[in-house]
Amino acid sequence: MSVFGWVVLGVVVLILYFLYVGVIQKKNKVKEATAGIDVQLKKRYDLIPNMMNMAAKFMEHETKLMEEITRLRTNAMQSSFEEDPKAKIKNEKLLEQKLKEFNISLENYPDMKSNQTMLQAMQALNDVEEHIAAARRFYNAAVNDLVNATEIFPSSLIAKIIGVKADMPYFEADESEKKPINSTDYFK
Repeated sequence: MSVFGWVVLGVVVLILYFLYVGVIQKKNKVKEATAGIDVQLKKRYDLIPNMMNMAAKFMEHETKLMEEITRLRTNAMQSSFEEDPKAKIKNEKLLEQKLKEFNISLENYPDMKSNQTMLQAMQALNDVEEHIAAARRFYNAAVNDLVNATEIFPSSLIAKIIGVKADMPYFEADESEKKPINSTDYFK
């Protein structure tokens, strides 16, 4: 083989190697993103029992809502991205909806709203929810990069050869969350 042939072969091997590295990096970025979401969700899971205990002192007749949040927290903690990413996303959305209901019901308790400990816990929950939203955006971006790598030639060829699939679902807003908000509903 001539020098030119070796150079061409070397360039082809380098291109294939960098395509391979790119696909693997994107796959690992999705794993990193799911781990980042899990870290933020763990913060939420740890905060919820403390909030429920504090709120229970004020909201004794709201036990059904607090029991539902506790049940949803348990379900969300038991599901995982690795086993069933769609179920994990579904469980998290249900928990998030109930936490929103909980925050709305807190508005009916002025004594609790003025309690400094409860205010700090609510602020901590808001901070955690913002971090979860940021982690979900990072996850969606990582999944999108992996989808692109598995669908666009030539990296799609490498992805097929090494068995990398982009089968992770995106975090998406439910249809009910996409509807416009009528602010007059809150001033009745």
